[in-house]
Amino acid sequence: MNLFTDETNHWSQSVHKEVLAVSHFCLVVRQRFVLLGLALGLGAVMFLSSCNGPTPQPNSIKENPAMMHERKDVQKFKGGSMTLLGPVLEPGTRAPDFRLVRNDLTEATLANYKGKVKILCAVPSLDTQVCEMETRRFNEEASKLGDAVVVLAISRDLPFAQKRWCGAAGITRVETLSDFRAGDFGRSYGVLIADTPLAGLLARSVFVIDRNDKFVYQQIVPELTQEPDYESVLTAVRKAIQ
Repeated sequence: MNLFTDETNHWSQSVHKEVLAVSHFCLVVRQRFVLLGLALGLGAVMFLSSCNGPTPQPNSIKENPAMMHERKDVQKFKGGSMTLLGPVLEPGTRAPDFRLVRNDLTEATLANYKGKVKILCAVPSLDTQVCEMETRRFNEEASKLGDAVVVLAISRDLPFAQKRWCGAAGITRVETLSDFRAGDFGRSYGVLIADTPLAGLLARSVFVIDRNDKFVYQQIVPELTQEPDYESVLTAVRKAIQ
């Protein structure tokens, strides 16, 4: 009886050792599969990253607002200080190209108006009293200036809102364009508002560009809530037509 018991205990201990060995083996295998999965996942990420190319780094004023030139107190908002972002554009220099959005969502660039004298009116929003008065005035003046001149009203309003506003206001001689996608026009022309509650909108300003795409006049209105000096704009336009 004791012999049988001893053999049974010996057999049980052997089985227990084998079970432990198998469990340890399974644990090792599972850990290796986990490590393999992590390695494959990391490799896939690295492969996809290499396919997409290196992460682009900001390398221009348009891509990196922190590198943009800041101009303080060029324009005020209700008498308070305001900062504009972008370069100072000098008369006689070539106008920067722009990519703006028409009411039908197609793209408009400077080249679309080649051979025309261009009046670019940047406004914070068409859906404000002063901006409406300004756009209506330029709409009236455009009919007197003839086909040699094109008037572009530029804001960061959505194209749908611009189209609706033009229809309600009866604007037919001014083309409204939106800078809503990236604000590139505001950055390139130095009229992107950097602070105040209007940050991200365009400062009230007027640019006149001749048939050869050269600047002949610019006006950044001293107080955003006021209309521009129309007569000085029209004088510059008439000279550019000659």
